[in-house]
Amino acid sequence: MPTRILPAGADPDAVRSLVTLLSQLPDAEPQPPVTDSTQLVDSLARLAAESVDELPEVVVVHERIGPVPALELIREVALRFPAVGVILVTTDASPGLFAAAMDSGARGLVPLPLSYEELASRVQAVAQWSTGVRRHLGHGAETLGGAGGTVVTVSGAKGGVGATLVAIQLALAAQASGRPTALVDLDLQTGDIASYLDVRFRRSVVDLAAINDISPRVLADAVFRHDTGLALLLAPAEGERGEEVTDRAARQVISALRSRYEVVVVDCGAQLGGASAAAVETADTALLVATPDVVAVRAAKRTVRMWDRLQIRKAEETTVVVNRHTRGTEIQPPLVQRITGTALARTAVPANFKELQAVVDAGRVHELDGRSTVKQALWALAGELGLAKAPEGPSHRGGGRPRGDRGSVSFRRRKE
Repeated sequence: MPTRILPAGADPDAVRSLVTLLSQLPDAEPQPPVTDSTQLVDSLARLAAESVDELPEVVVVHERIGPVPALELIREVALRFPAVGVILVTTDASPGLFAAAMDSGARGLVPLPLSYEELASRVQAVAQWSTGVRRHLGHGAETLGGAGGTVVTVSGAKGGVGATLVAIQLALAAQASGRPTALVDLDLQTGDIASYLDVRFRRSVVDLAAINDISPRVLADAVFRHDTGLALLLAPAEGERGEEVTDRAARQVISALRSRYEVVVVDCGAQLGGASAAAVETADTALLVATPDVVAVRAAKRTVRMWDRLQIRKAEETTVVVNRHTRGTEIQPPLVQRITGTALARTAVPANFKELQAVVDAGRVHELDGRSTVKQALWALAGELGLAKAPEGPSHRGGGRPRGDRGSVSFRRRKE
């Protein structure tokens, strides 16, 4: 059986040389190369969604891949697709880098310039390891090698547009639908999830920042289990400690949560930092919340352009959610979509703060009345995004009243 090998690297000449050598290996079947970290992870996720057997046995990562650094990318691939063997191609073959690559989950290291014998030896050994793992796991590989849970980030176009409320209600809808859900507060300086849910806590996401290998037990110690069943990973009580959560730490935390929960909702706030940027970049769905006013729409456009310039996320891969929508305002959702160049959530959240005021002031947002039009719209949004189970029924767009406490979740999951 041929060995499927997926090359990954940003340097066209280096990748071309790598593919040429791989094509000469016996029983090798090189796949079309991928050029960046996002494309690699997305490609593996699509294959894993079909079957673990569709995944390549070997992934060869060139050191000059981006935007995620090679070692961090290898760690994510190893966590999400444990039946895939990863080889790092690098100019630095020192014992220190070798140890770091192994710690990240690589199965081998090949020095540059490439040697046919060295590459053939490493590929053969890693392919045998990958085949043995899949044979040992049997049917269990379908679960262990899958793409993991769904990650949704919620960012505000500016402060005060309601991103935290949206994140909380999406998480509550997913949990109530029977899907184990984690809610993460990455608004590290000014996060309010604990206040909204009346939570007193000792541990936060900062406690995981310095840990290189987040085991299930370590993760469980940092997570707060809420009465609703949500697993909460909260922002630090001392905002200045948020600087300890780097982009690398955020990726590790999200990968660990993804492997243990079906849904991970991340509140990124309105300020862009390394941690929130990493979350938006690695998310399956990135929501940007805006209100239908000139200032917020301009802020949304500014944010989308910044994400694109920094290669965090393309505009068309971002979904804008219009909050506090009224039919009488001059700025309607289709106009917001045209201005920002993003996708648009079909569900708009109506403006009705009177429904929210009592539970917000009490810090009991999870007790929001099921008859609330705001809650119904947000739970309908959860259905639209595929976070909550979607019963048959008419679609809902922020104005009518869905049936039942869980809101109208009649939308099918959007195909990316």
